[in-house]
Amino acid sequence: MFMSLATPRRLWSAAAVLTIAILPARAVAQSAAEHVALGDKDHVAMNAPGALQHYETAISADPKSYEALWKAAREAVDVGEFNASAEERDRLYSMAELYARRAVEANPSDAEGHFQLARALGRKALSLGARDRVKYAGDVRTHALEALKINPKHPGALHVMGMWNYNVMRLSGMTRFMAKTFLGGRVFDSASWEEAQRYMEESVANEPNRLVHHLDLARVYAARDDKDRARAQYEATIRGTATDYNDRHFQRQASDEIQEVR
Repeated sequence: MFMSLATPRRLWSAAAVLTIAILPARAVAQSAAEHVALGDKDHVAMNAPGALQHYETAISADPKSYEALWKAAREAVDVGEFNASAEERDRLYSMAELYARRAVEANPSDAEGHFQLARALGRKALSLGARDRVKYAGDVRTHALEALKINPKHPGALHVMGMWNYNVMRLSGMTRFMAKTFLGGRVFDSASWEEAQRYMEESVANEPNRLVHHLDLARVYAARDDKDRARAQYEATIRGTATDYNDRHFQRQASDEIQEVR
């Protein structure tokens, strides 16, 4: 009789412990998903600081959430890009790099993590010295190409490769020679104006509503002294509908730069 009464109690206790153990995990998962959804709403509303806060809260709840990690990297770069404080920009770019690396680690077979890492590295490189810029340039190219290997039509990765070629070609011949000879930047040999233009045109073709694609394609055309096509892309930027956090900045830049190709 004693055993028959005790066994149900033991079974009830074991079930209660199991339920208590499971509930927090479910609550964490729900909390992370909820904050990712709230972050997505802020992203669509062009509220990058609010979106970043939600994605970071999701990461705190679920540190391996791929979606929260790559989206946090995206927002950190957006918030940093036109930040007036150089120190804050550097902090945001470093956080973007960290989140993107963790995203790639969590899901190396998806293009978005590689693209966000290439983007974060590209922004961070702007604050570094020549030697580190060369190192970062190689990493930027590697992850952009990895994203394109997974998704050949990824607009962001196409954009990164277009601007990678553009920025390398804008370096003086001596700077490129020094980078290749003394800093190990032989990958610079692959850069060309033709590739800069091809990648940027593909980026615009695959995502025609993204203003920054038009702006940077205009810059490539302007650098190649193709003023008619540069003006057309600047106009597309100026007259386009803002959908991203920094689009107003891009439109102001286009309004200023179009004067140089009149």
